[in-house]
Amino acid sequence: MEQFQERTRKVLKALVQDYIRTAEPVSSKALATSYGLGVSPATIRSVMAELESLGYLVQPHTSAGRVPTEKSFRFYVDSLLELEEPGQDAKDLLKRICERSAAVDEVLSNTAKVLSAITNCAGVLFIPRKESFTIKHISLFPIDAAGLMVLLVSDCGMVHSRLVPVPGIEKLEIEKVSNYLNALGAGLTIGELRARIVEEMKRDKNLYDELLARALRLGAAALEDSGTGENDLVVEGKVKVLEQPEFRDDFERMKTLFSAFEEKSLLVKILDKSLDDSGLKIYLGSENAVEEFSGLSFVTAPYGRHGEVLGTLGVVGPVRMDYSKIIPLVDYTSGLLSRVF
Repeated sequence: MEQFQERTRKVLKALVQDYIRTAEPVSSKALATSYGLGVSPATIRSVMAELESLGYLVQPHTSAGRVPTEKSFRFYVDSLLELEEPGQDAKDLLKRICERSAAVDEVLSNTAKVLSAITNCAGVLFIPRKESFTIKHISLFPIDAAGLMVLLVSDCGMVHSRLVPVPGIEKLEIEKVSNYLNALGAGLTIGELRARIVEEMKRDKNLYDELLARALRLGAAALEDSGTGENDLVVEGKVKVLEQPEFRDDFERMKTLFSAFEEKSLLVKILDKSLDDSGLKIYLGSENAVEEFSGLSFVTAPYGRHGEVLGTLGVVGPVRMDYSKIIPLVDYTSGLLSRVF
């Protein structure tokens, strides 16, 4: 495509932009009338025919205009796209959501809602993996005579909680166990603390009194199966995707997409690839490698602090999504969350 004439690039760019706007096949007449390409409709038709022969366009019906293929969108994103700075209203709204004094889970959920509202697509946020949380504090609260609530608070404000059955434990004993677990776990990740507890429990039991042994057993129970779970993923606005022209008249496709959104492991499979420090990623249609999401694109970016990636956020929509606006918006939101944490 690089060797194509400038007019070919202009025609393709205009055609993709028109299709993004209308979701309808694009005619040579529409391009000649609306985009000031400086060439005749006949020349545009010739260019469109050439692009079709190379797999960049398809013609749904004999008398219809052309529709850009995934191949067109990839070239458009890589070589023709002009990014638009997010509007001040959108920036201000995201700042208010991210900077307000609220629980971290609430901030992340509201951020996904705002991304969805602004883009008319789905907003997704992959909450930091609990295994990699650095523990700031461990608190124990008696729930009833038979159990304790164990709260592990991370240094980024996330909370992991677990109800642990511990019959007959006294208030003073709870305080001593809490102090011991904090001394053992502060500054470690959950995964590191689990490994540390296992190591301590393997040592000669005579080195510990019954209180320390109980603390270790309680800590092991609280950390059991504490990896990524249902609450690690926030999806807001999936209905907006189903209402897009590409899907709203195809009942079977809508059912498939709805089921895919409900099966969170499929989304995690895609978003997990963004949990590195290589920046913003764009997966167009089949590039996301999850068949159930064919026809959808993902624009994702990691967020974190001090060089540590805590999670990823993104926008999910049709391949026809408005990348010129969505890419800068996702990038801006990623930077905003990184500063907040």
